[in-house]
Amino acid sequence: MLRFILSRLASLGLSLIVASLVIFTVTEVIPGDPVSYMMGLNAPPEVEAALRTLLHLNGSAPTRYLAWVVGMLHGDFGTSYTYRVPVAGLIAARLQVSLPLTIYALILSTLIALPAGMIAAARRGRPTDAAVMGATQLGIAVPNFWFAMLLVLLFAVRLHWVQAGGFPGWDKGLWVNLKALTLPAIALALPQASILARVMRSALIETLGQDYIRTARAKGLSRAQTLRRHAFRNALIPVLTILGLQFSFLLAGAIIIENVFYLPGLGRLIFQGITQRDLIVVQSVVMLLVAAVIVVNFAVDLAYALIDPRLRRPA
Repeated sequence: MLRFILSRLASLGLSLIVASLVIFTVTEVIPGDPVSYMMGLNAPPEVEAALRTLLHLNGSAPTRYLAWVVGMLHGDFGTSYTYRVPVAGLIAARLQVSLPLTIYALILSTLIALPAGMIAAARRGRPTDAAVMGATQLGIAVPNFWFAMLLVLLFAVRLHWVQAGGFPGWDKGLWVNLKALTLPAIALALPQASILARVMRSALIETLGQDYIRTARAKGLSRAQTLRRHAFRNALIPVLTILGLQFSFLLAGAIIIENVFYLPGLGRLIFQGITQRDLIVVQSVVMLLVAAVIVVNFAVDLAYALIDPRLRRPA
């Protein structure tokens, strides 16, 4: 098990290094200059040079890359060109919205998908199975931003159960903020629950065809007992893969939903950083999101090894 963990840690470190190089290089070659954007078209050259020195933009690319990486290792993501505050503070403030929203949406997705997939697998070929698969197909086909606007029209505009958008802040109380995050979480969870339910159904159907399942049935276990005690755990590996990818997607891919509901999360921060040419913000936030994806995949690999000990052995 130790060798397995060390190999995965080495892969994690290499992935982070490659990701940081790619992110820095891409932001370097993007057309446009932050200083020119901030100063306008007719700024004196000496003023631009002074601002470039102040923002540490006049060094060579390798020097700036190393400074950025070393700073991140010490928790210093640099200073925003636009807001003139530490990027780490901006990220921390926005994570207070994006991270709870991601966890909320993932919980909703899991609570919907796993029972739906199990019911569909247990009643394969029956009307219940067709109904669940039809609902999941609809959930995948409907764009989440369009579904989000429908939720706003119904629950905020017509029924007045919740506000149409905004985030009151955690100092206002847990319940108030959960209400503000409920509609965005539902809009994010719908397509993810649909995908996860279909994966759960397929994995269970494949597992239910194995010899040990037939043996369990021959020993007197009912189909439901066999599914819960034996098939469910062995069908979890592809489900864990999707869950890991979904967490990363929900954290990084909520830009549209956060703009629909006016949520001050990481998605809106990236959007604002791109429009304002605040490249240090874009670099740092994207690197954080990529690191989250890599770390989640590492955690999923460890979960694989815990579920199926055969995966710990080297190939």
